Amino acid sequence: MNTSESQFRAVGVEKSGIRCAAVIGAGSMGSGIAAQFANAGVPVILLDIPGDASARNAAAEGGIARQLKVGGFMHPDAARLVRAGNTEDDLHLLAEADWIVEAIIEKLDAKRDLYRRIAAVRKPDAVVSSNTSTIPLAQLVEGFDAGFVAHFMITHFFNPPRVMRLLELVTAPANAPETVARIRNACETVLGKTVVDCRDTPGFIANRIGCYWLAAGAIEARRLGLTIEEADAVNTALGIPRTGVFGLLDLVGVDLIPPIWGSLMDTLPASDAIHRYDLPGDNTVKKLLAEGRFGRKSGSGYYRMNPDKSRDATDLETGEFRAEIPFAPSSLPGGGKNLAQLLDTDDKFGRYAWATFRETLVYSATHAPEIAGDVESIDKGMELGYAWRQGPFRLADSYGAARVAERLAAEGIEVPALVAAAAAQGGFYVDGKPLQSTGDRATVSAFPVSMLAAVKAKSKPMHGNDAASVWDLGDGVACLEVHTKMNSLAPAVFDVLDWAIDEGPKHFRALVIGNDDPRAFSAGADLSFFARMTDEGQWQAIEDYLVRGQNLYLRLKYSPFPVVAAAHGFALGGGCELMLHANAIVAHAELQAGLPEVKVGLVPGWGGCTQLLLRAQGSGKDALASTRMAFDTIFAGTPSRSALDARANGILPDGSRIVMNRSHLIGAAKDLALEMLAGYAAPERARIAVPGSAGHQEIMAFVEGERAAGRLTDTDVRIASALLTVLTGGENVDPRKPVTEEDIMALERKALLDLIRTPETRARIDHMLKTGEPLKN
Repeated sequence: MNTSESQFRAVGVEKSGIRCAAVIGAGSMGSGIAAQFANAGVPVILLDIPGDASARNAAAEGGIARQLKVGGFMHPDAARLVRAGNTEDDLHLLAEADWIVEAIIEKLDAKRDLYRRIAAVRKPDAVVSSNTSTIPLAQLVEGFDAGFVAHFMITHFFNPPRVMRLLELVTAPANAPETVARIRNACETVLGKTVVDCRDTPGFIANRIGCYWLAAGAIEARRLGLTIEEADAVNTALGIPRTGVFGLLDLVGVDLIPPIWGSLMDTLPASDAIHRYDLPGDNTVKKLLAEGRFGRKSGSGYYRMNPDKSRDATDLETGEFRAEIPFAPSSLPGGGKNLAQLLDTDDKFGRYAWATFRETLVYSATHAPEIAGDVESIDKGMELGYAWRQGPFRLADSYGAARVAERLAAEGIEVPALVAAAAAQGGFYVDGKPLQSTGDRATVSAFPVSMLAAVKAKSKPMHGNDAASVWDLGDGVACLEVHTKMNSLAPAVFDVLDWAIDEGPKHFRALVIGNDDPRAFSAGADLSFFARMTDEGQWQAIEDYLVRGQNLYLRLKYSPFPVVAAAHGFALGGGCELMLHANAIVAHAELQAGLPEVKVGLVPGWGGCTQLLLRAQGSGKDALASTRMAFDTIFAGTPSRSALDARANGILPDGSRIVMNRSHLIGAAKDLALEMLAGYAAPERARIAVPGSAGHQEIMAFVEGERAAGRLTDTDVRIASALLTVLTGGENVDPRKPVTEEDIMALERKALLDLIRTPETRARIDHMLKTGEPLKN
């Protein structure tokens, strides 16, 4: 690793008790689980069956290579924490592990044989868990000694493990509460997962409900005469991802329908409604399988992509391909946005929407008592495991629980007890409290929320407007929350930041900057503002906006109280610059931070160049090397792929804390702010060493070489030169004398104002606003 192991570890790992993990099975799932442990800084042993004498660890090494290729590691350095081995030569290594995850083939005998070998070497308090998605826990450990059974549970990950937040946890009465708590905490803190408690039943929660929904959705589409494009559009309107039913079956793999759905149907009793929707027996599915149309993995399934990027779609009656007939959700009743209008319309779209929703809800409500403790667990399973915007019970509340019950009764369908209870009590959720599977009302949600969400639920902001608010997190720490679209930095945000700097010390001792937006810390300045001001020739307004941002950011950095940025999601442009001016950063592991201004023909204008120079110099680099590092990061214009990546490219300082679980971020930032309070003093004013014109010439020689090779355009070169003028200190600077932050920021301002007047930059801005993609002109 580039940093020590302790620096690399995410927040909470040290206290988790997981000093070393092991994963057995190096397929896509097992190697992905191993990579996620490594992403958190936990050393992990990855074992698989042995290869031949020349490559005994080939399977495990192949798993590591696969994760490096597909992005399972948040940074390539993380792979160094994975030790490859095999189950014959290296099983003794499991004695080092605090948690051993089994992720081998779904065969009971193979798993039980492996457990007998694990039992002989594991530490007495080491937990063993299976990633099974189909085999009951009781069968897995039948006949094993009490000590092994007490430390065994099911931890069902979803693929890919880095991306999918859901983890289904199945425990047994033999598990001590403290053992379950240790693994639950590790799942949340080390692996960043949302843990959903499941009963020990086939398919657990997400796959039980998800497989039923997919089967019903596929078969009802043909029964009601919809094309697959229309059916997928209806499901999209219900809040399901754009893949819909048929696109998702292609993604999962049509060839997995017989083993997955077949296993559920073999295991569940004949009375279970899944037998009414026999997906493996569906004629279209049979035809696809017979023709080797296994979905995306084989190049064709329900859909087929053609060389010219057009698509073909399967006719559900004939099973043959025809040209795709695109159908947008906006063409549906209610424009695809009005749930009640869609469900109530008596046409094929409304009938299909109601049938799919009705079947999924009734099935979920009927089986909730056997699979989960409350309706929220089922909703979380579908929201996190299948990316539904709302799970079936939240969706029912959006339509009206009483309305659902009345409609079911009118159709002669037995109203499940849970639906009747919701109708009588005003919904499946009342004041955020979900119904339990017994029909009683839970007192609180079983799932953790962020510290900010908890504060907002119980109080009002101490200051704010439509763009931003300041909240009291307690213990003298406040949180500045931006809440514009994508948390862009409108002038009204600056008004609240102004108040926090000037009036804040009267109300708090430390400030956290963060929010609970699912996508962005802040996407930065409003690009349309620059376009509008340019159209109107309002150059002074643009300069005033830049000056105000620069002054505020510097005042924030040197304020008398510590400022901690709780950064997550997109932290781009001005949002990244806001983060860079905090005195410390706590970052979510999946942070996508960067300065993409070059892609719209500009340079960072709120101190981004300045602070990246300081970051580089703080790591011990000289003036020229610091300039080159900052230039490479800014000119590439590419956001980080993770917090580890942001640390590697200089956006995050080496000491920045990283949090794996998004809901823990604000709390971790508050903890750091409190730690910083003891003896806190504002930092001394920074001085920056710059290489001057010689540095500009040296790096521009490389840029000119890239233009000669055809990799850069004249516009690119012009922007590069402007950026280097900023980073090297300006045309007339004396490289023997350090400059101030204000000096570099003045150069940023001038470069941006010069560039924004050029037609090439305006073309880049317009293209980005219109298409969301950069223009190479």
